[in-house]
Amino acid sequence: MDSFEVNKFLGALLGTCLVLLAVHIASGAIFAQPIPAKPGYVIEVKQEQPAAASGQPAPAAVPIANLLASASVQVGQQTAKECELCHNLGKGQGAKIGPDLYGVVGRKVASEPGFNYSDALKAKGGTWTFDALNVWLTNPRADVPGTLMTFAGIDNEKQRANVIAFLNSNSDTPLPLPKAAQNGAGSSGSTAGNAPAPASSPPAAKAPSK
Repeated sequence: MDSFEVNKFLGALLGTCLVLLAVHIASGAIFAQPIPAKPGYVIEVKQEQPAAASGQPAPAAVPIANLLASASVQVGQQTAKECELCHNLGKGQGAKIGPDLYGVVGRKVASEPGFNYSDALKAKGGTWTFDALNVWLTNPRADVPGTLMTFAGIDNEKQRANVIAFLNSNSDTPLPLPKAAQNGAGSSGSTAGNAPAPASSPPAAKAPSK
């Protein structure tokens, strides 16, 4: 092939490339996508309303004494069945993952013989009063940071009161329920004593633990 033929071939190839480039530029101009004002996807998120207006305190929790006045031992016993995964509820049955809960209301904290309590719960001290159990059952790990108790807690206050009423009845000597406050104020229920007769006693909750 002489130089003339080579030049013809290269010229044809170059012309083809130029035509393809022109077509590409033209198609890009014709089919170009408009640039959005706000690139990306817009995801609508519902804004949460503040729990209370600025300067307004959150509503106070209902005293456990008031809740116990209408608590159901029978309903509490059904709820407490979940506790049997970690605790024995019957008298003299001994510890499982957690200590035996028979007679826990009125018992000294971390005092059940034969159970190895966590240092955090030993340091808590005091007695399992109605008030103390109410705080504990709401959120054990918030009440006693460092506890080995894995139970998340009972958010529903009525459900919590039912369980406490059952735990109180699950004893040789149930304590008198604390007197409900009049007009929605007053008694904290931290002491057992000035009130109605104790609830009846069926057998056997996730409650005080390590």
